[in-house]
Amino acid sequence: MYNLPQKLLAEFIGTFTLVFIGEGSICADQYIHAAGGSGIGLLAIAAAHGLAIGIMVTAIGHISGGHLNPAVTIGFWVTKKISTLDALSYWVSQLAGATLAAYLLTVVVPEVTWRAVGLGTPDLAPDFTRFHAIVLEAITTFLLVFVVFATAADPRGAFNKIAGFAIGLTITMDILVSGPFTGGAVNPARAFGPALVAHHWMNHGVYWVGPLIGGVIAGWLYSSFLLKES
Repeated sequence: MYNLPQKLLAEFIGTFTLVFIGEGSICADQYIHAAGGSGIGLLAIAAAHGLAIGIMVTAIGHISGGHLNPAVTIGFWVTKKISTLDALSYWVSQLAGATLAAYLLTVVVPEVTWRAVGLGTPDLAPDFTRFHAIVLEAITTFLLVFVVFATAADPRGAFNKIAGFAIGLTITMDILVSGPFTGGAVNPARAFGPALVAHHWMNHGVYWVGPLIGGVIAGWLYSSFLLKES
């Protein structure tokens, strides 16, 4: 049985990996574009985020549950699968990991590159409203948290088999559909770290309200109607 500090370290490292690899892929895309290339594209950026999550959930899921996302944690909290103190501690650890990753990206990536994309901080498309963005972020996060519950929280699920793979693929598909409109955050920590370091707070509330709503609904729905405790 792992203690809370061990769980928090796992969450810190996992969320660090997501932001460093995910937002790093956005910076890489910009760098190639600036050099006259065609970039790596939305599919590669989505895959980078999905691979980071999938690999880290597989690596640390047995320690902390592999939340790596305040929206996942709130889904577990609202269904009483995690205490309030542990949930808040998870949030702090996730936000800290995301912030350190964003800061280190500014150290290793050329400044002109990361500033051009706001360090990968998600933002809305010019013709996309905050209301529609909140709805889209809520739906895509709902799908993510639903899959987390189905594969990790449900004792009949496939946590020891395909949980990381399934969760990573869900992130990938979420970003493919929402990336052009909202940046496809699906995770308040992923938005917070880069926003804090790049000082880019435009529409930031969207990336808390939408994902947290989606996380709460998914956790409650799965726990109330589909989850059968062993």
